[in-house]
Amino acid sequence: MANSDVVVDATTGAGGHAEALLESGVGLVIGIDRDPSALKEASERLLRFGSRFRPVQSVFSKIAEVVRDAGRTHVGGALFDLGVSSMQLDRQSRGFSYRGEGPLDMRMGDEPGRPTAADVVNSYPEDRLARLITEYGEERFGRRIAAAISRARDREPITTTAQLAAIVAGAVPRTRRGPHPARRTFQALRLEVNRELEELAASLPQAVGLLEPGGRLVVISYHSLEDRIAKRFFSDRTDLSVLTRKPIRPSPAEVADNPRARSAKLRAGERKEAAA
Repeated sequence: MANSDVVVDATTGAGGHAEALLESGVGLVIGIDRDPSALKEASERLLRFGSRFRPVQSVFSKIAEVVRDAGRTHVGGALFDLGVSSMQLDRQSRGFSYRGEGPLDMRMGDEPGRPTAADVVNSYPEDRLARLITEYGEERFGRRIAAAISRARDREPITTTAQLAAIVAGAVPRTRRGPHPARRTFQALRLEVNRELEELAASLPQAVGLLEPGGRLVVISYHSLEDRIAKRFFSDRTDLSVLTRKPIRPSPAEVADNPRARSAKLRAGERKEAAA
């Protein structure tokens, strides 16, 4: 099998992208995900493709190691569909959603020693928590929210999503329109717990190193922090031809079909031929 017939789906989730790739004729998709339940669901969904789908439980910052362990040195493409999956959001037991009641967890995988969101909100000093919410959540009321969390945890530990969502909602000015007031705080905690920005920054150079000439790297991001890393990476690489001068956004029809896709931005690049 030629390397151009191999694509790495670095964020497999429930297997939608992997399925589309395999249906298009890609010979082998190596599917990486840190969430064992996601890989199980993807494997069941893709059972009809047999050995053409190879699931691997890992973080995507180990993409080069995963490809090497699969017996490959280069691939024809790598895809990153970032952020939390709908499957994770919809399961209250995972603790990602500020809507409903669940344990304040937010871990995407089962890596030993990984702190939960409850560990973060109950143990970080108030100043550190404020910086986290302000920077990772891009939340202008970060200090007010951190102070409210600090006061609440002095009374009792914060252990559920409903507790935290109520604390945040009580700390910021009320608005009739717009997203839930806890959305940005939950984003910040999720990024911190899973080290998502660090994972992305570490994985992209590896992905380019795996691409054969003409191979393509695709990154789909959902908020400005991820997109900023991807945009800077594509613009700084001299071994990539940028295919998307401006990010591709979902069409109105796509958003109507999947409202969670409304903030998606797709950037892509193609590996150049090696210099003679």
